[in-house]
Amino acid sequence: METTPARSTRAPRNQGFGRIIVMVYAVFALSAFARSLFQLLTQFSVAPLAYLLSAFAALVYIVATLSLARTGARAWRVAVAAVGVELVGVVGVGLLTLLDPQLFADETVWSRFGAGYGYVPLVLPIVGLAWLLAHRPSRADGAGVR
Repeated sequence: METTPARSTRAPRNQGFGRIIVMVYAVFALSAFARSLFQLLTQFSVAPLAYLLSAFAALVYIVATLSLARTGARAWRVAVAAVGVELVGVVGVGLLTLLDPQLFADETVWSRFGAGYGYVPLVLPIVGLAWLLAHRPSRADGAGVR
């Protein structure tokens, strides 16, 4: 009598609530990219550090979006790394903008912990990491490899 491997009854991480997370990341990726591109092309000399930081944030959001939308262990690891970088960025930049407001000549997505965006940039990586950790790939998916 043969048995088949047990399959998880849990939906993939990019379905259900995970799809909403991917959509929010996609919106932030698009808006941060468009804003930073405009600022870099038209106003770079005004606040180069802030605008380069906004471009970096856009890149992080793009990587997070793409990796969250995919399945598999490698995509999961990339997503955890991207969302982790995002959390460190928003907390670090948030602290810097509170402790030394003159450091950045203009706002970034992560300034004041994302206050200009309704604090979504602060909450999003926390929700994203919680979702990712609750939806770890199984060893059969290659999670234990490398």
